[in-house]
Amino acid sequence: MFVDQILKSKGTEGVVTLPPKSSVEEAAHVLSDKRIGTVVISSNGKTVDGILSERDIVRELGRRGSSCLQDNVAEMMTSKIITCAREDSADSVLKKMTEGRFRHMPVVEDGAMVGLISLGDVVKARLTELAMENDALQSMVMGH
Repeated sequence: MFVDQILKSKGTEGVVTLPPKSSVEEAAHVLSDKRIGTVVISSNGKTVDGILSERDIVRELGRRGSSCLQDNVAEMMTSKIITCAREDSADSVLKKMTEGRFRHMPVVEDGAMVGLISLGDVVKARLTELAMENDALQSMVMGH
């Protein structure tokens, strides 16, 4: 299975982005309202400047308290981002996410972000693929 197939199965909701000067408090509201775990930080809505996750916010809250909510997201975001392409395999993405210990990966094409996939998206796709392979093997064994 490839990243392109995972994106197609997700639908066309797009990627939630915020500009770098947004406050962490605003980002927390967006994460809560949209029921998502990550927001992409982008100055133009097309390129990835960074990613801010719930974990980033909680970690900083624990360290500094609520004063961090007034910071700009650019100060707290992860700026070294690993991306993937539509033609990458689900297995290669899963490996990168596991080794890097992160759960969200922007999909980039010609320098522009075309989607965002989560660890859950990739696992769901792999489980679907394995179930189909299992069904095919059972049919072959039973002579159907």
